[in-house]
Formats: sequence, C-alpha cells, structure tokens
Amino acid sequence: MTRNRRHGRLNDEDLALWRKVTERTEKLDLKSLFTPDVDTPAPARFEASKTAIPGKPRARPSRNSHDLLPSITDQLNRAPVQMDKKAFGRMKRGKLVPEARIDLHGMTLERAYPALSRFILSAHQSGKRLVLVITGKGKKRDDDGPIPLRHGVLRHQVPQWLGMPPLSSAVLQVTPAHVSHGGTGAYYVYLRKQR
Repeated sequence: MTRNRRHGRLNDEDLALWRKVTERTEKLDLKSLFTPDVDTPAPARFEASKTAIPGKPRARPSRNSHDLLPSITDQLNRAPVQMDKKAFGRMKRGKLVPEARIDLHGMTLERAYPALSRFILSAHQSGKRLVLVITGKGKKRDDDGPIPLRHGVLRHQVPQWLGMPPLSSAVLQVTPAHVSHGGTGAYYVYLRKQR
C-alpha cells in the first residue's frame, strides 16, 4: 500500500482493495470471548503459617514436572511380581544370568518389533526362562523445543510390546536390568514355562 506522504491518506487503488477486504469480514463480538466462566471457584486465600519463624526464608514449593506419566522404570517397578519372589530378588540384583540376549540398540521401530517378536517367541519355544533385551538409553538432544520429548523411543516402546499379544502370552515379568547387564538401557524378560 502506498500512502500519500503529504496528507497520510490511501490512494484510490488501495482504498478499493481495503473495501473488498472489509466486505468479506464479520464483526467480532468481544463480549462473548471474554465472559468469565460461571463455574470457576474463587481463588483460595493464602494464610500465613503460625509456625513460620520470622526472619527465616520459607521453603520453596517443589517444582512440579510437566510430565504427568511416570517413567517407564517407575511403572515397571510398581507392577506386581508375577514370578517367584526369591528368584525375582536375585534377578533384580543381577545374580541370575540371562540365557539369551538381543540387542535392539540403534534399530528403528519398524525393524525392532519383528526382531523382538521372533526372539521372544523362539526363546519361549526353546524353553528359556530369562532373556535380556537391550534397547539402549536413547539419544540426548540439544534442544527439545517447547514440547518435551521422551529420550529412548525403544526403551519406552519395548515394555508395551511385551505386554501385548502375541508376546504377552510368553512373558511373565519385565523389569529393568541390573547395572551389570545394562541398567536402564536393558530389560530382563522372564518367560513363562512352556506347556
């Protein structure tokens, strides 16, 4: 748009364009956009604690994480123990030696799922009880951006795959591996007895 420098007005061509634009627009009702929500409760009033010591700084409230889903390690540790508790304790301490292992480290999801399925089903078929699945810990990226991303796609996906058919029929227990077997970058998978 060009303006008449001396008078600060639009020329006829720009004015015609502006009229075309304003003919196609609708007026915005600002009152309907900014009406307060009726069901919103009034904010709670802050009351000073009587036990606070004058002159002492107050403890800061703990910072809440925006990640509402517990970590995969926490989820697996909270899962009920399905196997013999004594054997489970030995396995968690790294005292049981896995009979077979698979390294999915560096694979894509499309390659990892079929490889994991073949490995678990063949280990179950051959009567193995404890296997090790290595996923890796995942790459740390420099900048996640405004949306937080989970590190280690395979590390988060493998326990979900193991909990779904057809693998769930062969798997009795999944737990993070001991540091001697890979720590948080690997899982112990305890298989069911073959019938």
